[in-house]
Amino acid sequence: MASNTSAQARLDQGTLRLSGTLDRGAVIALWPQLQAMANSVQVLDLADVPQVDSAGVALLAELAARVRLQGRTLAITGSPAGLTELEAAYRLSADLDFNAPSAAS
Repeated sequence: MASNTSAQARLDQGTLRLSGTLDRGAVIALWPQLQAMANSVQVLDLADVPQVDSAGVALLAELAARVRLQGRTLAITGSPAGLTELEAAYRLSADLDFNAPSAAS
C-alpha cells in the first residue's frame, strides 16, 4: 500500500473524525496530533477512512487503550477495508482491545 500523508484528524465535540488511508506514513504524520487529542475523544469516526494497514490498526488500538486508561469507553463508527481482518489477525475485540476476553477467543 502506498504511503498517504494526506490522512487527517479533526476533533469535533468529542468525536475524532479521521479521513484518508491509515497506513505507516499517515500514522507517522498523525501521531503527534492524536496524542494531544486523546484526552477529549469519546467517539472515533472512521467513516471517511477507506483503508487501514497494520500500522493504522496499531494507532487505533493505542488511541483506544489511552481512552480506556482514563476510565472511559470509546465508541467506534465506520469500518474501513482491512480493519475486520486485522482485528481478527491480532485478536482485537471490536473496541480495539488486545486484552479483552473476547479478543482471545
